Amino acid sequence: MKIVFLDAKTIGDDIDLSGFDELGEVVKYGFSTPEEARERTKDADVIVLNKVVINEQSIGEAEHLKLVCVTATGTNNLDKEYLAKRGIAWRNVGGYSTETVAQHTFALLFYLLEKLPYYDSYVKSEKYVNDTTFTHFARAFHELSGMTWGIVGLGAIGRRVADIAKMFGCRVIYYSTSGKNDQPGYERVDFETLLTEADIVSVHAPLDGNTEGLMDAEAFHKMKNTAVFLNLGRGPIVVEQDLADALQAGEIAAAGLDVLSVEPMTADNPLREIKDSEKLIITPHIAWASVEARTRLMKLVEENIREF
Repeated sequence: MKIVFLDAKTIGDDIDLSGFDELGEVVKYGFSTPEEARERTKDADVIVLNKVVINEQSIGEAEHLKLVCVTATGTNNLDKEYLAKRGIAWRNVGGYSTETVAQHTFALLFYLLEKLPYYDSYVKSEKYVNDTTFTHFARAFHELSGMTWGIVGLGAIGRRVADIAKMFGCRVIYYSTSGKNDQPGYERVDFETLLTEADIVSVHAPLDGNTEGLMDAEAFHKMKNTAVFLNLGRGPIVVEQDLADALQAGEIAAAGLDVLSVEPMTADNPLREIKDSEKLIITPHIAWASVEARTRLMKLVEENIREF
């Protein structure tokens, strides 16, 4: 059996993939264009990929292909109709990053909520050296306990965030983007209620027809001007120009993002203009990428191949 990794660099160079060698011949490519994929999959039995689009153009000459493994939960890049027509199976992986994404959600929140950019800069600029008092009060912050945390999308990650937020003393409310997700033990509200009542709004929803452009100018206008917005779902859920405008106008206090509409970030992204780290932090789609999560992910991919 020949296993071809089409974009192994998307997993990182520090993850042990030696287990795949027990399954057959393994060939790894860092990245692949659709044209390169077409050539590289010609004699593959199994392909492993993250972002490469899989369709007739990219695998049309892969006569021996039996299985497509996605190193992610989302499968928007697979032409499932074409795969079914050719009798090619596909597998994805779910649940591997729940703990890591929940952890990163709180990392973004505390960075903004406790004004850490300001206080870090204050000390490193040596203004604290021989200051007049032992506590510097220039940026007020508030306890998370007692705040209302609104979650958009209460799947596995959203539930984990909700549980941790409750441990911090938050009231947690959620909005079901499909309108069908009723979770016992969690307070479900409509979208407007979530926006107007929440001190923190975090997005953990998939991208679909219900969520694309959901967080637009109207949504940000309804939020409290003291609210913190976090997006750890998918970039196109947010209208980025509207978010930039809301931050500049003070309609919301701050935003933390791990996902953007186009990744890597493009030169014309309006959020590039906001250099104030107290208002905005963007991390480069790393919330899922702890060593443990990536190791877990690839073990699950390996198991998918063994099982198949």
